[in-house]
Amino acid sequence: MRALVQRVLEASVTVVGADGAEVVGAIGAGLCVLVGVTHDDTFANARKLADKLWHLRIIDDENGVMNRSVADTSREILVVSQFTLYADTGAGRRPSYIAAAKPDHAEPLVAAVVDELRLLGATVATGRFRTDMHVALVNDGPVTLFIEL
Repeated sequence: MRALVQRVLEASVTVVGADGAEVVGAIGAGLCVLVGVTHDDTFANARKLADKLWHLRIIDDENGVMNRSVADTSREILVVSQFTLYADTGAGRRPSYIAAAKPDHAEPLVAAVVDELRLLGATVATGRFRTDMHVALVNDGPVTLFIEL
């Protein structure tokens, strides 16, 4: 399981379709997390990722030191499924997505990350699986991290 984590002042995800555009998830200050799932990821990986996101100390304290987590502060997290985190660009000019899990495997695992975050106390907004999504954010810092389990 992979995640691109961005500390944000605000973030939203809009689903775009033939009927127009609809904002399906939005947060204020917190974390915007793009989650990629591979074939051998499990529900244990989902729980571990949620716990890491919840306790990740990348939010400034009163001294400007990254010493707080969303558990200590805003509790807001936007989670968006992102299969392209498993793109292999090693050969040629077109990325290969062979390492990305199929939607029927990935969707319940991304949902498990969301469910676990909510159990921990997070306010979680999400994208919508299997749709064309536009993610907008104001990166705070900017602080962007890559997590791989």
